[in-house]
Order: sequence, then structure tokens, then C-alpha cells
Amino acid sequence: MNSLVTKIEDKTAIVGVAGLGYVGLSLAVEFAKGGYQVLGVDISQERIAQILQGESYIIDIKSKDTAHLVQSGRLKVSRSYDLLRDADTISICVPTPLRKTKDPDTSHIRLAIAEIKRIFHTPLLIVLESTTYPGTTRELIANEIEQLGYKVGKDFYVAFSPERVDPGNLTFNTKNTPKVIGGATKRCTEIARKLYDKVIEKVVVVNSTEEAEMIKLLENTFRSVNIALVNEMAQMCDRMDIDIWNVIGGAQTKPFGFMPFYPGPGIGGHCIPLDPMYLSWKAKTYDFYNRFIELATDINGNMPHFVVRKLSRILNERKKPLNGSKILILGIAYKKDTDDIRESPGLEIYRLLKKEKCSVEFNDPYVRSFEEGGKNIRSKKISAGMLKKYDCVVVSTDHTHYDHTFIAKHATLIFDTRNAFKSIKSKKIVRL
Repeated sequence: MNSLVTKIEDKTAIVGVAGLGYVGLSLAVEFAKGGYQVLGVDISQERIAQILQGESYIIDIKSKDTAHLVQSGRLKVSRSYDLLRDADTISICVPTPLRKTKDPDTSHIRLAIAEIKRIFHTPLLIVLESTTYPGTTRELIANEIEQLGYKVGKDFYVAFSPERVDPGNLTFNTKNTPKVIGGATKRCTEIARKLYDKVIEKVVVVNSTEEAEMIKLLENTFRSVNIALVNEMAQMCDRMDIDIWNVIGGAQTKPFGFMPFYPGPGIGGHCIPLDPMYLSWKAKTYDFYNRFIELATDINGNMPHFVVRKLSRILNERKKPLNGSKILILGIAYKKDTDDIRESPGLEIYRLLKKEKCSVEFNDPYVRSFEEGGKNIRSKKISAGMLKKYDCVVVSTDHTHYDHTFIAKHATLIFDTRNAFKSIKSKKIVRL
């Protein structure tokens, strides 16, 4: 342990990162900028090629920073885990999706551990950052490596530290977002804390890997449930002909006991649509059924359908059937000022409208195109002429790049699901 601690303290430790997506690449860059030699592995040949060319495919990381770190030799990447043979620490940041049955898919974690076991050496610190159910770190990492004859907390060290990446956030990033860490043993926790302390402004220590895993799921379940509540309120207010946005605005004037959440066309990204289901699945193994999670998932997942139903009503009031209408979706990313389309409600709205035989196109300053039905659907450039040709512009994502005044002036009809046009008074703007 002492040799590993010394290496971490004097920054001679070699830091490995498995998985170079939104979480992994951000972490790798932060460690490299902090003075460590970083080795990154990803199964995507495209990602590896882009990094080696000095290009960043993550919106929050500048290409010039990636290029500098690669050129200086501070950041090295490969598709092969053989690169990590000399790593003193390995942070696992691989995807954890859901299967179609809504069960956790831990295959990427299992693959990473199988590769790490192949190149395993002591002492080694392994930190899992991929969101997963309580018990995963101990079951799939600590126990697996102990089967090789090593003792966790003595020969090797294991911890869980939930990722808290928020793409497009201009205030909080990897460095200044508090980092939770829980180890399989006290020694594991302490060594992991020492490592992350070197590059993260604040590290929060908890008692175990299970506590750290549960913290991440609580954070996202909290958001999922509260978003579902306000989405259900939005549907109720729509039926009562009450403006939900004005209701929220009035409620948030209360200086205590209320936290504003906002309705929208659905929820996207990796975290909120998927992570609570990990907790729900694990709870069932204890004969505990989390009704809040199931209900929130149902409400949020059906918001794109509500958007399309309301759009049909809006067009019908103007003697225009949904079938055959020309629709422009404004923003296809799941949140503003990012290119992340994972689980985006905009994509689901696109699919639903296509099923209704609409002519659908989209504009997004951050997303050039997406694949749908074997076709490459490209973003359309906004102009006065193109806006006028659509029967309705559906605002799915409100990027700060949009000129609301220009769009409101030239569009025939706007269905605003994000309250983006709140400052513009016009009868052709209909809010969610």
C-alpha cells in the first residue's frame, strides 16, 4: 500500500481509465491536466482515432486541450487493455444500459473486469464510476479478483465513485463537482480518496461501496420522481385550462419548502431515464417494490405521446390534420447546449410524428444528424423562408443559440414545450 500511496502523492502513479465517453474522457483529461500520466482505453476505434488526432468529441472538452495532452505524451489511448498493464489505478467508466426487459445490463463492466483480470498486478486501485445497483462493485469487482487469490484491502483496492457529469453545464465540471467515494474497506476508501483529492476540489467519503452506489441512484431517482410530478401536473393543468408555467412561477416565490421542477416533452440522457430502474430492479430481489420509481418512469416515458396528442389538438383547432402536416422539431438533443441525444424525447417525438404520416424535419445547432430507420437525418438550417413552410414548429430543446424573436416572427405556429418563448406575446405560440 505504501508504495502506491507514495506514487499517488508525488504524482508518479500511472492512472488508467477504461471507457472514454462523457465521463471517462473528462476524467482522463482532468488527471492528465493535474500532472499524472494517463492511459485510456475504449472499444470504439472512432473515438481512439479522434483522440489521437487531437480532436474532442465531448462538448465540454476543448480539442486544443486534448491535442496538447496527446502531443505531450501525458495522455495515451488504445483499444487494447494491454495499455493498462503499467497502470497503478484504473477508473472504470463504461456504459451501463438497460435491457429491453428493463433489467440492468452490466456486460460492459464484466468485460472490463475480465480484461483487467488478464493484466492484473499488485498493488492496484480499481474505482468503478459507472452507475449501477448497490452491491455491483463488491460482487463484480472485489469478489471476482479475490478469486485469483488476492485479498481486497491488502493486495488490491476497490472503490465506487459515482460520476456526476452534466453535459453543457457551464458552472460545474469534473474538477469542481464534489466527488463521493466509498471503498470496499477503509484502506480502499482512503487510497481512492488520496487519488481523487489530487484533481478534484472536494471529495466526500462515505462508509462503503454500497452507500456510494445508493447515493447516485437516490440523486437521480429524486429528480425522476419530481419531474414526473410536475409532468403529471402539466397534463392536469392542460385539461383544466390552467397555465402550468404560471403556477410554477407563483409557487417558487415561497422561500421555503418548495423546489421548482419544470415539465417538458420527456426526459433524456443516460441518468434519469435509466438509473432509477437499476434501484427498482435490485429492490425486487429484497421483495421490495418501489412504486414511486415505476410510476415516475411511466409518466415521464409517456410525455412524448402527450406532446403529440396536444399537437394534434392544436392543429385540429386550426382545421389542419396531423396526417400530412409539415413539422419542424427545434432541438433534438435531450438538453440545451449539448450534442447528447441519448434517450432524447425529441427522437421519440420524431418517431411518433412519422408514424402519424407527418413530414418531419429538425434543427439543432449541436447535432448535425442522427440515424433513424437506416437513414441519416440531417439538421436543417433555419431561415425566414424555411420557417414559414412548416405548419408548426415544436420546441423540444431550447438551446441558447436560438433567436426566439426571429423564430416567432417567421414561424406559422409554435408549440413550445420548454417555455422558451415566455417573453414573447403572440397568439401563434402555444405552451405545453
